[in-house]
Amino acid sequence: MPTETVRLPARLHALAAMAALLERLERQPRSASAEQFRGVVQQIRELLVQAEGDESLPALLAIAPATAELYENLHYEHAGLCRSPLEDALNAELAASAAITAARSR
Repeated sequence: MPTETVRLPARLHALAAMAALLERLERQPRSASAEQFRGVVQQIRELLVQAEGDESLPALLAIAPATAELYENLHYEHAGLCRSPLEDALNAELAASAAITAARSR
């Protein structure tokens, strides 16, 4: 996580702590087993559901890229790549379409 200070309400402290742990696991991929990693992601997922609509959530997601990616994936069905820059989202969508087309033609 970046070193900038972000003040979060107490209701998001557990999510912030888990987000920090996920960032460390992302930087050191062999530091946890797959089961441990899944457990962290599941806890974050549950905390994100509880934090849905919280006005402070975007500030947390802005400094925790792995948690922001998880948040985006949880909402992909309804919002697509809602937190990604538009050009990156468009390129990802085009790449996915090309991969699907290539797979179908095999």
